[in-house]
Amino acid sequence: MSQSSKNISTVAPDLRSRIGNVEFKNPVLVASGTFGYGAEAKDYCDIEQLGGIVTKSVSWKPRVGNHPHRIVETPSGMLNSIGLANVGVHTFVKEKLPYLAKFDTKIIANIAASSMEEYRDVLELIEQNAVENLAGYEINVSCPNVKDGGLSFGTSVERTEELTALLRQSTDRLLIIKLTPNVTSVAPFAQACERAGADAISLINTVVGMAVDIYNREPRLSTVTGGVSGPAVKPIALAKVYDARKASAIPIIGIGGIITAEDAVEFLIVGSSVIQVGTANFVHPDAGVRVAKGLEEFLRAQGIAHVTELVNSLKVRAELKAAGW
Repeated sequence: MSQSSKNISTVAPDLRSRIGNVEFKNPVLVASGTFGYGAEAKDYCDIEQLGGIVTKSVSWKPRVGNHPHRIVETPSGMLNSIGLANVGVHTFVKEKLPYLAKFDTKIIANIAASSMEEYRDVLELIEQNAVENLAGYEINVSCPNVKDGGLSFGTSVERTEELTALLRQSTDRLLIIKLTPNVTSVAPFAQACERAGADAISLINTVVGMAVDIYNREPRLSTVTGGVSGPAVKPIALAKVYDARKASAIPIIGIGGIITAEDAVEFLIVGSSVIQVGTANFVHPDAGVRVAKGLEEFLRAQGIAHVTELVNSLKVRAELKAAGW
C-alpha cells in the first residue's frame, strides 16, 4: 500500500465507528446475500474481526428463489437474479440467529417482503427472539409491492417514507433502509428516510443489467434482467453516496464494488460512516477482514488517529460548492 511522506504512527489507529447508539469495532461489514448466515464462511474467515454481518435477506415464508440461470459473471463484476431465496423468518430465529449470537461482532438482519405488513411481521418476530449482538435491521426496499401492482417500494418516495415510519414504531434498534440506485436521484429518498425516523441508509443496491448469449440469442438469466454488482458499479455507488450525504444528515453505509482498503477509504471520504463488502466475498470469503486490516495500515501510514477523521472529508472547491456540487 502506498504511503505519504508523513511519519508512520507507532500507535494503532482507532477503527471504532458508530451509527446511532451502536458502536462497531471497525467500519467494515459484510453485505447481505454475500456471506450467507455466517456459518457458510466460518472456515474461511475470522468473523470476529469484522465490524458486523448483514445477514442474507429473510422473508416471512421460505423462498426457493428464481430458476437457473441466476448468476452470470460479467466484466468487472457479476449479474444476479437469485430471487431472495431464503430459509424464512421462523427458521432464521430458531437456527440462524442463535448461531450468530456466538460471535463477538454486530449482527444486522436484512429483511425483504412484498407488503408493508410482511416487513412489519418479520421484524417483530425477530425482535421477539432477539439476541444480544443483534444491532438492528436493514430493510431491502428493492422488493415488489404486491399491493401496488409490483412497483418496488424503493422507487416510490412516498412508499419508502411510509414503510420507514411503520417499522420505526416496532423497534428501538438500528433501522437502516437500503436504497436502490435505479432512480433518477437518491436525494429525496434519503430525505424521506430521515423524516420517517431511520437511523441510517445503505446504498447502493444492485444496478439493473442484462447479459445475452449471442449464439442462442437468449438472455443469460432466466429472468432476462438482474442486478449488477462488483467493481463495475463503484463509480455509480460513490456518486450516489455523495448525493445522499449532501441531501441528508443521517449516517450512510456505503456499498458497491469495495475490494480493497483504498476502495473503502473512497466511500468514507465521500460521506459513508460504515461500509459493506459484498461481491468480493465470492472471490475471497475473508475479503472483509482483508479490507479492515488494510484500512488500519492506511490510517497508520497516513498518521490518522481515528477512522472517523476520513468520514465526509472530501475537499470540494468553493465555487463548486456554490454551484451545488
